[in-house]
Amino acid sequence: MPSFVMTEKCDGCKGQDKTACMYICPHDLMNLDMEKMKAWNQEPEQCWECYNCVKICPQQAVEVRCYADFAPLGAACIPMRGTDTIMWTIRFRDGMIKRFKFPIRTTDEGAADISSGVQAVDVDVSRIKEQGLFTQIFNGVTLKTP
Repeated sequence: MPSFVMTEKCDGCKGQDKTACMYICPHDLMNLDMEKMKAWNQEPEQCWECYNCVKICPQQAVEVRCYADFAPLGAACIPMRGTDTIMWTIRFRDGMIKRFKFPIRTTDEGAADISSGVQAVDVDVSRIKEQGLFTQIFNGVTLKTP
């Protein structure tokens, strides 16, 4: 189920030229109706259901139907972003509520050091014959190629 905007909650990010959901959407699907100052998904069939627009909306105006593997049909999934965590609230059809809290990225985009804490070793890459993922083959050891 693609993302959809509840127009009664959306304020168009207070009249800016680009809304938060437009900024974050990896597929550039969100758009702003300049007359009504409301965001909308211009191609719902192309939505990846990544929840980025749902998580970033300051008014909680964007929703996506929950994935069936963690919430049954009819449940609502509401994220609440904090400075260092995100709390997911699942509201079931019978009124039961469950909450889950997870840490979120606290480093600036592009500032993460991907090799931090990983030991570097010399490996002759030409001798590798086995296929697989990096962590399966090298067990988390960074390669230095000649």
